[in-house]
Amino acid sequence: MIDFIQGKLIEVETQYTVIENQGIGYQLYCSNPYVFQKDIDEVVRIYTYQYVREDVLRLYGFRTKDERSLFEKLLNVSGIGPKGALAILASGQPEDVVAAIESEDETYLVKFPGVGKKTARQIILDLKGKLDEFQANLLRPHKESLGNERAISENNELEEALEALQALGYVEKELKKIRPQLEEEKLATDAYIKKALHLLLKR
Repeated sequence: MIDFIQGKLIEVETQYTVIENQGIGYQLYCSNPYVFQKDIDEVVRIYTYQYVREDVLRLYGFRTKDERSLFEKLLNVSGIGPKGALAILASGQPEDVVAAIESEDETYLVKFPGVGKKTARQIILDLKGKLDEFQANLLRPHKESLGNERAISENNELEEALEALQALGYVEKELKKIRPQLEEEKLATDAYIKKALHLLLKR
């Protein structure tokens, strides 16, 4: 298994980032690729998970080992695939996901794309009581603070954020309802995504 890839970040797209290492460009699918936007042309380390099926071979990337571990736990739940696990992690608040599972908060979990009541119940049945290892680490602030993103003069960032949310499974009808609130501020793409997810999960 590839534990991490360290190299120059050369591209950020809606669903993935590309890191160049030793002349090879690695495509890493991420829950929110835009959190790495500020690191373009810089050397970064992204922790990876290699997903292999008969017709699929993909690398998934994460900022921290804890996020990767939670992703792996979610993959073990019946009915949750990589796309669904990424959509859950995309909220940027894995500690809230852990808290929802431990408190059996189905209402919170069903707000994620592709998670209905049956799947939410399955997540709780499979993972409750098995996430103690995450709680202390996830509640500790990350070294990288994402609260000071620079505002961008163009509003392409909002469009990119909405595209990323659609890629995660949110439908246009849902996004239209929160768009006016997003347009009130000028933010970087990753900040728009975080705010949108916060609004979507509150609805």
